[in-house]
Amino acid sequence: MSPVIITLLVLLGVLGLLAIWLTGIYNGLVVARNRFANAFAQIDVQLKRRYELIPNLVEAVKGYMGHERETLDAVIKARNSAIAAEQKVAANPSDPAAMRELNRAETQLGGTLGRLFALSEAYPDLKANQNMLALQEELTSTENKIGFARQAFNDAATEFNIRREVFPAVMVAGMFGFKEAALLETAETERSAPKVSFR
Repeated sequence: MSPVIITLLVLLGVLGLLAIWLTGIYNGLVVARNRFANAFAQIDVQLKRRYELIPNLVEAVKGYMGHERETLDAVIKARNSAIAAEQKVAANPSDPAAMRELNRAETQLGGTLGRLFALSEAYPDLKANQNMLALQEELTSTENKIGFARQAFNDAATEFNIRREVFPAVMVAGMFGFKEAALLETAETERSAPKVSFR
């Protein structure tokens, strides 16, 4: 066998190994991206559940707090804003601008719900209303599920970010447009953990 043919075979073998290696890196990035997209889908389910509960909560409160119309309107407006932001992230969980918008909308929604719960403390009949108690319990349960789903999403997004930032994956990520995944942050109102009791 001539040295030219041997050189070509060695070169083809090296290129083949390089292609297999790059394919492995690329596939690993795709798997990690799909994991954090799936993790957002789990949050999405819980957020939609919360968004469905809020109008029921507002209706339960409306009869008791008729003159607090501004707060009720703020809750509905914040809910609608959060729904729009959530839909953008659901369409593309790796869009950092959409994730920032969702974080902002969720913070605003949490704040308006907190004001609603604080105002409802002044209405003893409302605090004793069975429908209100059931809605509060469902909302609390949903918030807990959102917290767990947020943790799973942030873990998956962090794993993806680490995988795309290490060498040599960072080169492959750059070539194929794997952008950094934004985290779903905890709203400031959740960090302060206000205590609200309807009993």
